[in-house]
Amino acid sequence: MTPIALAALAALVPDGALLALPPDNSLSPCEFARALVRRGARGLTLLGVPVSGYATDLLIGAGCVASVQTSAVTLGEAGLAPRFSAAVARGAVAVTDATCPAIHTALQAAEKGVPFMPLRGVLGSDLLAHRADWKVIDNPFAGGGDPILLVGALSPDVAAFHAVCADAHGNVYVGRRRELATIAHASRRVLVTVERLVDGNLLNDERLAPGTINGVYVEAVAIAPRGAWPVGLLDEYAYDAAHVAEYARLARSEDGFHQYLERYVLHGGAEAAA
Repeated sequence: MTPIALAALAALVPDGALLALPPDNSLSPCEFARALVRRGARGLTLLGVPVSGYATDLLIGAGCVASVQTSAVTLGEAGLAPRFSAAVARGAVAVTDATCPAIHTALQAAEKGVPFMPLRGVLGSDLLAHRADWKVIDNPFAGGGDPILLVGALSPDVAAFHAVCADAHGNVYVGRRRELATIAHASRRVLVTVERLVDGNLLNDERLAPGTINGVYVEAVAIAPRGAWPVGLLDEYAYDAAHVAEYARLARSEDGFHQYLERYVLHGGAEAAA
């Protein structure tokens, strides 16, 4: 697989798509999100798998997002996600509440090619009142009196993440973040940014193969050095707490957010902070 330019990768996400993004601690494609902002993406529905962070808040602030399905949107130690909070307060973004297990269960159903999967943890919560698409039935194996929740399969239009490396066959190394394989299997299209390309075939290496997603699931790859910044990437580089704190401070206001866009997004991403 020949890598394509980052802008070309971002152009593969159509406006209005359901886009699955991993959280800040699991190979978040932050440079890809900045490329979507530069492209002027609109009307996206973001799926946080299972929670959302910097990339989601950035896309919301830039006007790229119509709705979000997630368990939470947060900047961690830097506090609440300011552009998400502001958008929800003024009704600019619709939110579908979920739980971490429910989102993973929905993706696992799509991965397995079944219409739904059962789940127990949500039973007894008020979340059920807000999710008419989830169904509660009696466990058919228990003879009655044993309710179980059914969560419908969820197949994102596009999944995106940033990984350490890929090979010429399109295989992508994600290390211990094996939940990304479930996202890839469940999604219709998978777009990946990587730090670098490597020689050979990752699946032929007994040490790397268990942490590698087969290239059959990957549509396109772009090289984006430090593409997860300002969040960390496995053993490659650490979470940039100072920068996320700067983002959180600036993004509290519309003017401050646009200053951030001018400084770090519209005229370069990770390179602008180097």
